[in-house]
Amino acid sequence: DSYESHFAFYPAGAFYKKHLDRFRDDDRRTVSVVLYLNEQWQDDFGGELRLYLPDGETRDVRPEAGSLVVFMSADMPHEVLPATRERLSLAGWFRRRGADTF
Repeated sequence: DSYESHFAFYPAGAFYKKHLDRFRDDDRRTVSVVLYLNEQWQDDFGGELRLYLPDGETRDVRPEAGSLVVFMSADMPHEVLPATRERLSLAGWFRRRGADTF
């Protein structure tokens, strides 16, 4: 029904702890999207998006320019690992209509 997004700037050393993108008291976020903007990103810079898969495994996604990650907001715990460089992305959420919205 709608789309919410923001530009994410993580300074060197910043991270984001494990979480879900759907809030407990607001279930409108349905699909999460991350587009990375970091040119010439190297493995030793860190800053990966760590996805916690349903089978108990993890998958790390390097934040390299042009990479797009899409997942269900309520079903995919994830975190951002610390990086040694500034890290840039566009993060967004496709949202369904809430019960109180006509």
